[in-house]
Amino acid sequence: MTKAKSKLGLSGPKIAKARALAADIVAPVQEFIDKHTTVTIERATLRLLGADGANSDGVPVPNLIAGQCGAKLAGGAAAFYLNALIKLNKTPAALNEEIAKGLDISGLEFTDARRIQHKADELVKSLDARIAGNVAHRNARLKQYKDKVKSPLIYVIVATGNIYEDVKQARSAALEGADIIAVIRTTAQSLLDYVPYGATTEGFGGTYATQENFRIMRAALDEIVDREGRYIRLVNYCSGLCMPEIAAMGAMERLDMMLNDSMYGILFRDINMYRTFTDQFFSRMINTAADIIINTGEDNYLTTSDAVEKAHTVLASQLINEKFAASAGMPNRLMGLGHAFEIDPQVKNGFLYEYAQALMAREIFPEHPLKYMPPTKFMTGDIFKGYAMNTLFNFVCKATDQGIALLGMLTEAIHTPYLQDRHLAIENALYVHNTMADFMGEIEFKKEGIMARRARQVLDETIDMLADVKRRGLMTAIETGTFAEIKRLRDGGKGFDGVYEKTADYFNPVETYLKKKLKVGKQETLCS
Repeated sequence: MTKAKSKLGLSGPKIAKARALAADIVAPVQEFIDKHTTVTIERATLRLLGADGANSDGVPVPNLIAGQCGAKLAGGAAAFYLNALIKLNKTPAALNEEIAKGLDISGLEFTDARRIQHKADELVKSLDARIAGNVAHRNARLKQYKDKVKSPLIYVIVATGNIYEDVKQARSAALEGADIIAVIRTTAQSLLDYVPYGATTEGFGGTYATQENFRIMRAALDEIVDREGRYIRLVNYCSGLCMPEIAAMGAMERLDMMLNDSMYGILFRDINMYRTFTDQFFSRMINTAADIIINTGEDNYLTTSDAVEKAHTVLASQLINEKFAASAGMPNRLMGLGHAFEIDPQVKNGFLYEYAQALMAREIFPEHPLKYMPPTKFMTGDIFKGYAMNTLFNFVCKATDQGIALLGMLTEAIHTPYLQDRHLAIENALYVHNTMADFMGEIEFKKEGIMARRARQVLDETIDMLADVKRRGLMTAIETGTFAEIKRLRDGGKGFDGVYEKTADYFNPVETYLKKKLKVGKQETLCS
């Protein structure tokens, strides 16, 4: 996408200043990230090297290995797994079975480092081939069916709690015109410090994110792809205490998008900030290697803050998310930065403010597949007004060239909306998007009109906020409730005990592979 002249009269130097401030904010946090690992990064590494399965109590093999290693995780878990494969002369599948039965690999005498390196190279080569194959398959289908790609892409959710019922819902939505199917995760899974194993049929408000569930849904959607001649993207939640592990599973099972924010878990799930910042970096490298589009969560800020008064916090977070993602080697085309249509409908000229803020985001992030969220906070039981609100949302979505449109539903409070309501939502979006297909290229705005002034105001407030965050530091800013008016302590929250300072001889062949592939940071020797 070529960068066009700003219709809102936004200042290029001011946008550059905001980005520079975001870079300064992220830099010291990145220094911390580079020196640390977490228990879930180590488990994700094990998964990518082949660790899989669970014991009779349902404890996943990667968790069993991490538990055996304990504080030794500071040096990396991969060496223990690779060493066991060599010493016991087993395949990953056979070793996984033994570990599930009780084998402790942490006490095995280490073989020669060169043999461990050779085994690491072998497994990383296999991993790279699997990920590359998934990317090639997706790209081939997108190229084959490029004449049916819509803009914005229509995104709907399924969340029955039963993966097999989710499949039915997903197929129905795809056949009605949806381009993206998001499987909502069961309530509070983000707080589980393990990933359940196998297919699941019980969940509350959503369905467990497991690798088998990913595989089942991907296969089901591929049947629709072949039938309809239109590629259907699959989404899940790459967040919470198992963020890197879910990224790993998504990369292996060809998910196409992942909800993956740098601060969401801290603010809205009270997950320790050291853990979250470190995990998001590793997970974003995995997502980038797998060519997966991330969706960030700035829309959530407007559920706890006023959308008019705190609009600048959304833009500030988008800029910070952008820089964190870039630090992980992610290109702009994979950054689905989030925002939302959440202004109180009673606000005079609220529609103009919504339009201005959505267009501002598009102009500041011209290469990004922005994800736009529908009205939720003020959605009403009045179905006629609710339908009108969603129509206005669809209008702004198309008028500002958003990339990903999560459709509003009349039964918004129900995780899996009534089938007829989802049908109406898709029908509404298709109608609005088609009838105003070239509207964005036809419209201009008054230089000193309400919309232009509003966008410039939000940008100025964002710069002031970022300058303040830079002065105090991002972690202090979070501790004092700067984002979403929620306060979190840097040494508090869930998962703090799973953060480790890397030892001088830290060994992680997957991290080294990802950094080399994505040209991230300094390259280190895999094994001394």
